[in-house]
Amino acid sequence: MISASDAAGDRHQEIERKPMMNRFEGPGSREARIRYLDGDFQVTSPGSFVRCAVTGESIPLDELKYWSVARQEPYRDAAVSLAREIDMNPDLRKRK
Repeated sequence: MISASDAAGDRHQEIERKPMMNRFEGPGSREARIRYLDGDFQVTSPGSFVRCAVTGESIPLDELKYWSVARQEPYRDAAVSLAREIDMNPDLRKRK
């Protein structure tokens, strides 16, 4: 027979096994799908962040400032955006 204290212990162990939520992420925190436009973007699937196409880092939507309309890719910052542009267009290195 299982005592009340044993049952409570089992529940406690169950709670400990559940993964903890990151304190910066809410329960609805997930990756958004975005359509990148000239000077703006349109959320096509709700979420709170996107992933940088180069680094894989998550970028909160309210901090998203750099993307490529042609490639439909978000970037963490201007340096990453420039590096990606040069990688995709090697002729840009030759310009003076």
